[in-house]
Amino acid sequence: MFTRLALENGEIFYGEGFGASGSCAGEVIFNTAMTGYQEILTDPSYCGQILTMTYPLIGNYGINPVDFESRQPFLRGFVVREACNHPNNWRATETLSAYLKRNNILALSGIDTRALTRIIRQSGAMRGVISTEELDDQELVKRARTAPALSGQNLLNEVTTPVRYTIDGDGPRVVVLDLGLKQSIVKNLSKAGCEVVVVPAMTIAEEILALKPSAMLLSNGPGDPKDAQQPILTVKKLIGKLPLFGVCLGHQILALALGADTYKLKFGHRGANQPVKDLESTKVQITSQNHGYAIDEKTLTGLDITVTHRNLHDWTVEGIRHNSLPIFSVQYHPEAFPGPSDSAHIFQRFLSLMEA
Repeated sequence: MFTRLALENGEIFYGEGFGASGSCAGEVIFNTAMTGYQEILTDPSYCGQILTMTYPLIGNYGINPVDFESRQPFLRGFVVREACNHPNNWRATETLSAYLKRNNILALSGIDTRALTRIIRQSGAMRGVISTEELDDQELVKRARTAPALSGQNLLNEVTTPVRYTIDGDGPRVVVLDLGLKQSIVKNLSKAGCEVVVVPAMTIAEEILALKPSAMLLSNGPGDPKDAQQPILTVKKLIGKLPLFGVCLGHQILALALGADTYKLKFGHRGANQPVKDLESTKVQITSQNHGYAIDEKTLTGLDITVTHRNLHDWTVEGIRHNSLPIFSVQYHPEAFPGPSDSAHIFQRFLSLMEA
């Protein structure tokens, strides 16, 4: 199926389509992970985006019913160098193409993903369109240029749980504000014995306090953190009333609620090989990340906040803690364990915060 990817800068890539047919638009970004495409596809943080995998062969171990991170894929499109149509894995129940088609996700293969990645690194993440339709190239470029930007979209309502639900446990009750939650976060809290109550993104502070939790975790999620006005207001009202822990988007929202600012990165951090230095232990962790925004460190001045972690590629803020309140957050994904166990202590730190 002849398929094209058109970028807003006028570049066009021609390849073979798989998955669904039609057209889709989104912010074109890339991920550098070599494995884990099923978890990546079902990470709700990719909502509103067209994802390019830099590793050339994708789909070789198929799709299985165990490794999903959410109820469905929320990304707009998927781009790979080579898509494997004959997976070989004892757990596989369907091919990558069949899974994408079943979930109405357009995908493109057979293009030079290295060239595409270089464009994004040099020019920054940009809007694009994948299409199987019979339209001329200039029309596709026009569609890319008029597609909505990632900022300003109401993506949280698309990815969050529609209703509250509970995973039983004998330990402390933790409320998880679902901003686009990966299920691995819930699994790690459950493994630690917590009773986990997952609530929708727009849940207000009074409703959360009524649950009498020992602490709250703000999950990962998609889009510009400044668009999450209700979650920011909720967190503001909870500061000082219970321990708070933020992951990825939750890290950014926590910073905004505390009075700091955020900004958009040129092409973001997405992959399972991101080095982060813990400034307190001086140890370096290999982390999994998926974000396009970061905390503006200059705006932390005077907020009684300490920077605890830094990205060793660009020195951006990867972790913070409040000096007098039980609040901390990390920009990376401690539940993903690419190290493989470099970040396991983060959940123990959260439990210790509740106990203290």
